[in-house]
Amino acid sequence: MRVVLDANVLVAALATRGACAELFARVLAVHEYALDDSLQGEVVRVLREKFKVPQARLADVLALLEGTAARVSAPALDEPACRDRDDDRVLALALAFSADVLVSGDDDLLVLNPWRGIPIVRPRDFWPLDRIASA
Repeated sequence: MRVVLDANVLVAALATRGACAELFARVLAVHEYALDDSLQGEVVRVLREKFKVPQARLADVLALLEGTAARVSAPALDEPACRDRDDDRVLALALAFSADVLVSGDDDLLVLNPWRGIPIVRPRDFWPLDRIASA
């Protein structure tokens, strides 16, 4: 399955233990996921500024992301789709990657579910899709 993980899911996966970390481990083991420079930059910025992750650990995070993610250059959407215009870049990434699912905790994205045929689900709602894809 082709997956896009929003920044909030990636940050939670990398900074804490729990559902998002388990989801990310599953994606790494079984699925493909995509990143672009903007999403990666947001993840690193939040880890550095909010979670005070040291530079050496950020270098490890970057190495992990760069070594495991499909790098996609997504063109901007033709017209705004999300009420939070900053989230349009995540939608553009999902579209450019031909994602099977976009996983987010952001209500501005979740309200669009599905968007152009791409399910947008909370992390806890990823698991049924994972079971179907793995069957």
